[in-house]
Amino acid sequence: MNDTYILGIESSCDETSASIVKNGTEEISTIISSQIDIHKNYGGVVPEIASRHHVKNISIVIEECLNEANMTMDDIDAIAVTYGPGLIGSLLIGLEAAKTLSFVYNKPLIPVHHIAGHIYANSLVKPLTFPLLAVVVSGGHTELVEMTEHYKFNKLGGTLDDAIGECYDKVARVIGLEYPGGPKLDKLAAEGNKTYKLPIPLRDDSYNFSFSGLKSAVINLAHNEEQRGNPIRREDLAASFQDVAISSVVSKVKKAIEEKNIKNIIVAGGVAANKGLRTAMEEVAKEYDIDLSIPPIKYCTDNGTMIAAAGYYAYKEGRRADLYLNSKSQDTLK
Repeated sequence: MNDTYILGIESSCDETSASIVKNGTEEISTIISSQIDIHKNYGGVVPEIASRHHVKNISIVIEECLNEANMTMDDIDAIAVTYGPGLIGSLLIGLEAAKTLSFVYNKPLIPVHHIAGHIYANSLVKPLTFPLLAVVVSGGHTELVEMTEHYKFNKLGGTLDDAIGECYDKVARVIGLEYPGGPKLDKLAAEGNKTYKLPIPLRDDSYNFSFSGLKSAVINLAHNEEQRGNPIRREDLAASFQDVAISSVVSKVKKAIEEKNIKNIIVAGGVAANKGLRTAMEEVAKEYDIDLSIPPIKYCTDNGTMIAAAGYYAYKEGRRADLYLNSKSQDTLK
């Protein structure tokens, strides 16, 4: 059987990335141009600035990716691109680049949902074993997705407001951590104790999540302590917050394991890099004797590798898009 090489393009937020993946499992080359240092000055991603930098970087990133792989577009079988969800201006840059390459080189254009990309980052570690539960945790998403085969997604539940990664960044800002605050809060939490009492959000029988109340509770706690003249013990507040946030995810995961007879779990998204969550999920896997897959840190954050990997399986499923494909800031995984 001939090998299949997919060029993946990702530009949904503030990372401009291109990658070539062989047969959906082997990374050949990946280039990522990060904008963290730019947006750090504003305390978060500024959409208009992100779009302008994608315009500057997209051609260079794709060219460097091909050069690193010692390949040309003639060697590429198809082009996979994130069409959504994400920042609409950022998405459009990557999408237009992909459509241009598809037209000029007569290559199939494969539309990839951003969350599907995060899920299929795990296929770069080991083959996905079905049925499985995907625990999607990122800056914009917190979802539990059941899969019975490739590209068959059944969303069990998701966040009703803030995603867990967004909540992490906002809480980090409250306690004075520089953007991006999530990873810094995770590190600080390891140094503290769970001494602050915070509410566990949405303790119900659904598979849904809610983190806005937890975020508000931290803000109110910090404000009240300031009013009383009590200095915030940052490491303890970080540890207290992280314990509640992770417990909220773990409780819903356990519910799915018990009710859906889950034997395989994958963790996907930027928050999959969180050491506290990784440890908690490892404990869950051990408790229930479940096969657990968490991608390496480099595949957790946004990258073209995950889009190329997901694109391979979409390509095999016969998924194609024409040049009328448009970006979607919000879209259901399907």
